[in-house]
Amino acid sequence: MMAVGEGAPIEDPATGLFSEAFLRAVLPTRIATARRSLKQLGLVLVQVDSADGRHLHEAGATPLPSNDPSTSEVDLGALGLAVHRALRDSDIAAGLDDDRFAMLLEFTPVEGCVVVAQRFIDLLDKEQPSLVATAGVACYPAHAIDASELFAASTRALQDARSRGPRTIVVAPVAD
Repeated sequence: MMAVGEGAPIEDPATGLFSEAFLRAVLPTRIATARRSLKQLGLVLVQVDSADGRHLHEAGATPLPSNDPSTSEVDLGALGLAVHRALRDSDIAAGLDDDRFAMLLEFTPVEGCVVVAQRFIDLLDKEQPSLVATAGVACYPAHAIDASELFAASTRALQDARSRGPRTIVVAPVAD
């Protein structure tokens, strides 16, 4: 049985996506499913920033759409919808506690994860050109064999991508 944690929300209220607590609760069970079915499981971590390099909250991100077209505020709900449009119905999208987003892609090899990450970056360029995204990709079992290792590998790949500049996707190195 999956436990999210007492009082932990299942949904991120700002984006309408699942919460980080939900993602961290479901990730071990999804890895167990991938292990039993001999399938891959991809985790894509995405950082979205304003085109001028500021983090979302520094750029005036709000959970509600602004009615003022002259404002530069970022509508996090619209951003959550863009994340969903990049995914299949069976995939899980979560808003993390630090302005990142996670995409959990079942039965998806590295190449498929890169396609999804690029699809999201392209959607963002088209629909919200004031924002840029960077992504880190890791997959079970190539890059990690458990939930904490998979999250850590995706995080390191995202940090590498961010050091290379916006609109970059980096795949984690294969685990030893």
